[in-house]
Amino acid sequence: MPRQRRSGKFLLAFVLSALCMFALLLAPPMRPLVEGFSGNLAFAAGWLIRACGGACLQQAAFLSNPARGFTMEVRDGCNGANVVILLWAAMLAYPTGRRWKAVGLGAGLAAIMPLNLLRLITLFYLGQYHPSVFEFAHLYLWEMLIIMDAMAVFALWVRRAEAR
Repeated sequence: MPRQRRSGKFLLAFVLSALCMFALLLAPPMRPLVEGFSGNLAFAAGWLIRACGGACLQQAAFLSNPARGFTMEVRDGCNGANVVILLWAAMLAYPTGRRWKAVGLGAGLAAIMPLNLLRLITLFYLGQYHPSVFEFAHLYLWEMLIIMDAMAVFALWVRRAEAR
């Protein structure tokens, strides 16, 4: 198949996969699961902060330090699901076997979620000690780093797929 046609098929499959997964993510029946996932991420971040000696209260998807007057909420876009969806859509669209796709989906999740947990923890501290940097780190720096992580995972996964 000509390269241009393969690229077109990949792009179409990528867009359709991403749209379907985002629609599923935003569907009302899925909202309790997504909110529960965000709460679990907040729980893990709060637990790690306390385990390392930090002060953190966690309730649902909120992390706070009342002594410093800071609270943040883990919401859509902060829970890493959007980047996982884009990575998974690219992997599902790529022409390779089901088994290799499954490996990629698991590896992608395993690569993005710990980094996103680190993101939440650093943002929690930036919000308390460097609030002027918080917005930049939240909206630009960490978003770019998480996306770059997904791109690197995809590139490595494709390289391994081609080698197979």
